[in-house]
Order: sequence, then structure tokens, then C-alpha cells
Amino acid sequence: FLLDVGLLGALSEMEPSQMLISNKVMTESKGAFTENYVLCQLISQQSIYTYYYSREDSRLEIDFLAQHKGVVFPIEVKAEENLRSKSLSAFISASAQLKAIRFSMLPYKEQYWMRNIPLYAVEESI
Repeated sequence: FLLDVGLLGALSEMEPSQMLISNKVMTESKGAFTENYVLCQLISQQSIYTYYYSREDSRLEIDFLAQHKGVVFPIEVKAEENLRSKSLSAFISASAQLKAIRFSMLPYKEQYWMRNIPLYAVEESI
């Protein structure tokens, strides 16, 4: 991860026009750019600490674990509206006391186990 999405774009040597045009060029890297954007927004809030979580014995991967005021939030980042979150769902099932956050292109939605927050509202989310 880099401190700025613009730096990530420059280091990827991708033409800026390709990032703005909806085509298959960005399909592979859109998730990485979106995760980098979310992380930049989260770490700009000085009282939030972020971590990555993965288990070696399974394919379980959580994009981020954030800790704020003693509360842990598993976080999933989606660049599109495809919201399948097998790892997040499994993680919450094993840790029922936690409530997940998913950042995506969809509008705000509160569910019993998770809160969906639009990508534009990351900074104001936790």
C-alpha cells in the first residue's frame, strides 16, 4: 500500500485516461486501487489502527481489521457492486460479537451482522 492513490497509479505506469474509462484494462487492478483508497482514508484518522488478517490454514482473508476506541471492526472493500463476502461472513460467524463494515459502491445499508458504507463516506464511517 502507498500513502496516496495517485502514487500507486504512477508506479503502476498505467495511463490516467485508462483509469477513467470503463473498460477491461482496470478490471484486474480496480480492487487494489480501491483498497489503497480506503486504507488512506482510514489512516488519515489518527485514532484508527488498521491491520491485515489472513489465516495460513485456510483461504480466509479479511481486507482490514480496524481498531477504534477498543472496538475491532473487520472490513471488506469492494470496488464494484458484487458483494459476495465469503471470508467476511465466515469471520463474523466465528466471532459473533463483532460487526463488520463493507465499503462498496452501494448506498448505506445496516444489517444485523454488517454495515455497508458507500466508498465516498469512508472518512466519516467509524
